[in-house]
Amino acid sequence: MTLRQRLENLPVGRKLLIAPLVLLAAVLLVSNLTFISAAYWISRQSVAPQAMHTLAALLSTPELSRQALESEASANALLAKLGDYAPLRAAMIYDAAGQRLAQLQRGEPLALPEQTSQVEQWQKTEMRANLLVELPQTAGPPGHLLIVASSELPGAFFTGTLTASLAILLASLLLWLLVAQQIRQLITRPIRDLEALTRQVTREENYSLRATARNQDEIGHLADAFNTMLSRMQAREQQLKRARDDAQEAFDHAQGLAEETWHTNRKLELEVQVRSRIERKLTGFQNYLNSIIDSMPSVLIALDEQLHVTQWNQQASALSGTPLNDALNQPVFIAFEQLRPFLSQIRRTCEHHEVQKIERVSWSFHEEPRHYALTFYPLTGSAGRGVVIRIDDITERLNMEEMMVQSEKMLSVGSLAAGMAHEINNPLGAILHNAQNIRRRLSPDLERNREAAAETGVELEAVNCYLQRREIPQMLDGIQQAGSRAARIVSHMLSFSRLSNRQLAECQLSELIDQALEIAGNDFALTDNFDFRAIEIQRDFDPQVARVPCIGNELEQVLLNLLKNAAQAIHHGPHRNHGKITLRTRLNPPWAEIQVEDNGGGIPEHIRKRIFEPFFTTKEVGQGTGLGLSVSYFIITNNHKGQMEVQCRPGQGTTFTLRLPLTSGSESTTN
Repeated sequence: MTLRQRLENLPVGRKLLIAPLVLLAAVLLVSNLTFISAAYWISRQSVAPQAMHTLAALLSTPELSRQALESEASANALLAKLGDYAPLRAAMIYDAAGQRLAQLQRGEPLALPEQTSQVEQWQKTEMRANLLVELPQTAGPPGHLLIVASSELPGAFFTGTLTASLAILLASLLLWLLVAQQIRQLITRPIRDLEALTRQVTREENYSLRATARNQDEIGHLADAFNTMLSRMQAREQQLKRARDDAQEAFDHAQGLAEETWHTNRKLELEVQVRSRIERKLTGFQNYLNSIIDSMPSVLIALDEQLHVTQWNQQASALSGTPLNDALNQPVFIAFEQLRPFLSQIRRTCEHHEVQKIERVSWSFHEEPRHYALTFYPLTGSAGRGVVIRIDDITERLNMEEMMVQSEKMLSVGSLAAGMAHEINNPLGAILHNAQNIRRRLSPDLERNREAAAETGVELEAVNCYLQRREIPQMLDGIQQAGSRAARIVSHMLSFSRLSNRQLAECQLSELIDQALEIAGNDFALTDNFDFRAIEIQRDFDPQVARVPCIGNELEQVLLNLLKNAAQAIHHGPHRNHGKITLRTRLNPPWAEIQVEDNGGGIPEHIRKRIFEPFFTTKEVGQGTGLGLSVSYFIITNNHKGQMEVQCRPGQGTTFTLRLPLTSGSESTTN
């Protein structure tokens, strides 16, 4: 423990006694030091210099000066006379040449200058009082006397000072004892009495005790405050006793109520458990219903009477782009902007409880046109009126309906085509046969023709010249070409009407596509003043698609037909000079996909719906039969059990997609 901590822990009385004692000692010490310092300064600055000047004035008389400088012995004799001068510390006489002649030292020898020329430099470093005096001579230069005074005070001065200090200290101690007695009587004892009373109250817990106030000072006021505190504590203790009695009585009453409360709480606890189970079941059922609603492919939206959203499933968020939290409690035309045109029907449903249906609307979803059917149901119940909106995506259904209509058309035309083909084949065969016979019977190479010409007197050369002049052979070529074309149409009609009995075989898909490209290039290079090789062909083949079960010549016919249509679309489209056809293969289990994409003018929507109908064509008369895409559709869907689709972007191009099963029908059946 440090000295400061010990002082802080002393009793108040001792602190009061130590404080004046320390103050008294400090005052005496400072007074003595100040007195000694002042005496030393006065003796140094006043007494010693005055004595030296007086002594110098006596020694510098011509008689003493001349006597002192006569010889070293006379100089020492003169200095010996100065020995009785108490303040003298040292003295030195210099001759006329400035050299030391004699010196006097008292006490420890001092380093005095040997020459008068060194005195000035020596005085700068000497702290004692000193004086350099000239000793005049009758003739010649004067000598010098150096006097050094002592810096010490006389012993009597210190003895007197010490005696006076001790006397003052004894008188001060007597005075301190008297003060200490009064402090103990007036301060320490009342404080100790108050401390003893405090300990007694704490020990006995007797708040009726009181402190005696002797004086009206701060200690007396502290005793009065302590008595007041004891009075209040006594009153508070009495109140606590009464409160304790009341509390005991209340505790007994509360204990009885606690037993009743325990039984009541037990009943409530059981009820809470039952209600919690019911709430968990209701919450689970609500979550289950929400999961069912969110899992439905249709958009389901519930509205209140003000047409604000109260229920919103995931399909509604996906179609509208509005999250659930942003849609709830919002007007439906804000949460689902596409429903704004149908607000009148929604209000009619809410007000008149009528079911409203919109059979078909077209909206864009993920940048693709989709078709939807809207149904508005009235909602009634204890919560008030409202509306339930159901939005169904009918795009696939419409596509399926179109395919079914297309299939029905193709079935009906197929039966018609089968009968027509047989009826047309007979006269068509006769036309082709007779056209061939006409060429043979006009040929001069046959003997029978020459014989018949000789019998009739006609020269075959002249007849052939006439026929050439009249372009009869060209007409026969036209008949031959038209007949051949009609025969091909009949063959296509028969292929369209009959079920294929050909077997599927594994074919290298990329090689098949390249072969179709080569045939298309050879065909178009000679027709319509349009070179197929000028079109940029871009191949994007998936290495995972290699060999696919198919009928090679039929699939090649389909690809050739699609390539011709793409080339014609480019030839008549906006990118005629920068035509491009992209051929892709993709693995999309269980299908192998083939895409033929061009950058032609595209197909309008009203034409796209009919492109697979037999005999439907947009080409001029004589330029197309309208059977190319219908036969291709039949080959893919019937003979290969695949799918054929078309996507159009008006002004940008068309993409035909062929899907072929990765396994043949027989393998699937076997497996």
